[in-house]
Amino acid sequence: MADEAKAKGNAAFSAGRFEEAARHFTDAIALAPGNHVLYSNRSAALASLHRYSDALADAHKTVELKPDWAKGYSRLGAAHLGLGDAASAVAAYEKGLALDPSNDGLKAGLDDAKKAAAAPPRRGPSGPDGLGQMFQGPELWSKIASDPTTRAYLSEPDFMQMLREVQRNPSSISMYLSDPRMMQVLSLMLNVKIQRPEASESSQSTPSQPPPQQQQTPPPETKAREVEPEPEPEPMDLTDEEKDRKEKKAAAQKEKELGNTAYKKKDFETAIQHYTKALELDDEDISYLTNRAAVYIEMGKYDECIKDCDKAVERGRELRADFKMISRALTRKGTALVKLAKTSKDFDIAIETFQKALTEHRNPDTLKKLNEAERAKKDLEQQEYYDPKLADEEREKGNEFFKEQKYPEAIKHYTEALRRNPKDPRVYSNRAACYTKLGAMPEGLKDAEKCLDLDPTFTKGYTRKGAIQFFMKEYDKAMETYQAGLKHDPNNPELLDGVRRCIEQINKANRGEISQDELQERQNKAMQDPEIQNILTDPIMRQVLIDFQENPRAAQEHLKNPGVMQKIQKLVSAGIVQMR
Repeated sequence: MADEAKAKGNAAFSAGRFEEAARHFTDAIALAPGNHVLYSNRSAALASLHRYSDALADAHKTVELKPDWAKGYSRLGAAHLGLGDAASAVAAYEKGLALDPSNDGLKAGLDDAKKAAAAPPRRGPSGPDGLGQMFQGPELWSKIASDPTTRAYLSEPDFMQMLREVQRNPSSISMYLSDPRMMQVLSLMLNVKIQRPEASESSQSTPSQPPPQQQQTPPPETKAREVEPEPEPEPMDLTDEEKDRKEKKAAAQKEKELGNTAYKKKDFETAIQHYTKALELDDEDISYLTNRAAVYIEMGKYDECIKDCDKAVERGRELRADFKMISRALTRKGTALVKLAKTSKDFDIAIETFQKALTEHRNPDTLKKLNEAERAKKDLEQQEYYDPKLADEEREKGNEFFKEQKYPEAIKHYTEALRRNPKDPRVYSNRAACYTKLGAMPEGLKDAEKCLDLDPTFTKGYTRKGAIQFFMKEYDKAMETYQAGLKHDPNNPELLDGVRRCIEQINKANRGEISQDELQERQNKAMQDPEIQNILTDPIMRQVLIDFQENPRAAQEHLKNPGVMQKIQKLVSAGIVQMR
């Protein structure tokens, strides 16, 4: 049952129906509350809805259930970044990369988080916090009580619960923007009339569930009183054989120290001599073998290093040596095998050796070497697999299937073409078109953006991206994409038609020619956009919007400012403000 709900959630997410996806993942969690993947998926869906507070809670749960799963930290970083906490996002992405250094998604997320952290701070509170701060002042209750349209809300328990939650946590306002009562109060506090479709008399708002209570940290255990050490026993008399053995061990330790000193001075030949002498004096300490193996690595004598490591592991098993020493020997053997690797398959035995070392002792250095070996193997496989000629053949096969409207088959060939040549923007563009036909808008948008990253002048990439944004009803973003493409190809008919269609949709909203449900959907999505939230919380823009309603002459003066005009156009395109 949980797998069925998860599959439905994945399908809804791929189609861009994030609310539906979140519901299915919630159903799956109810059936399998210990499945970390379900919390991760729901976190992604909530983040796509810009409900970053809820996404953060699910990301924390994911990491709690599976702390060694790198993807959980990717969800955690995305939620922190969405909430504007760039420092926490950087920390989360870095934790994930410590587990999986080759993860491209974590790398990209870390870059975005570092850019956000380096950006200059915005003036005053912005985004969800900025909107939420308006609910902190004492004038809130008097304004609500004095306004005839909001006075009745004070007698509704679920509404009072929402207000108290926003006062306690201003960033949680994003959770309640879909409630028309909250939008009405927000309009009252902003002193700006936000055009909203009238709700039917029978509709009622569903009270939002309060966020889960934070688990209380148990009090630290009281440290046990330290037991006073017992007096050391008197030394026992030793036999001549035992005395000789003790003297040899002491001499071996001196040779080891001399070897360490020589190693630090990079006098490797001398270090080898001292470690060899130590082995002759005492064969019950495998550290002499592992130290000599380290010198062989520095000298480039990898075969000798491997032999010493094998001897250290074998002898260590016999002596029941410390598992950390066994792990060290295996780690050094793996390092030598990596140095000897010429092909991607040569890395297999090195990776296996590192994994054995980790079963003995989970050392961070060994884990790092394992991740580096896996990444090197992957990079070498890509180099060995690289073949532009075969990539073109796969692309042509994909084109044929696309013409036959066999989009899954076309995607298969386009993916293979990208494995053969990951730098061809045409293939990303073609695969984006397939995803669009299948309704997988997020995947299509990702491919279109990758296409433009590889070649910012590739016109078809702009038409693909703009079309996907248009289908997602993000008309303002689609128009920006089409206009960006026109800078490279001013007479392109597809781009010009895209701009025309976007303007037509925006004008329909201004003329009131779209349904109330569609207008509400657009406004809800727009109010989750941080850029829209920043505009509405900007004191200057709030005064501009008031002038539009009360002082038309002053409003015309405002429109002479290009920056103000651009922000007004953004609100109009998003359906927040209507100009008739």
